Amino acid sequence: MLLRELELRSIPATTQELVRVEYKGLFFDEPPCFDLLVDDCLLAELKAVEILHPFSKAQLFSYMKLLNVPVGLLINFHEPILKNGISRMILPGANRTEEDESNEISF
Repeated sequence: MLLRELELRSIPATTQELVRVEYKGLFFDEPPCFDLLVDDCLLAELKAVEILHPFSKAQLFSYMKLLNVPVGLLINFHEPILKNGISRMILPGANRTEEDESNEISF
């Protein structure tokens, strides 16, 4: 339903697309099991569990690195107050091109 809501608002989003992974010279087309990628800049991992395990954050961070996505949200819908179930993660330097870096102002 969340994917449909984004679509209705003309916000590009996708779920579980194939990603080409390179490991020590070998290439694999692996489907990562992320829940929602919004406009190539936000990765959302959705849970509905009583206790959120630390590996959920590690999993999200791994997907962010693999997909080069700068912002991640881990959302646990089991929380009575939803804002208490949201964790934001930032991957510095992700989703930047060489052009972005050359336009940067240094002090």
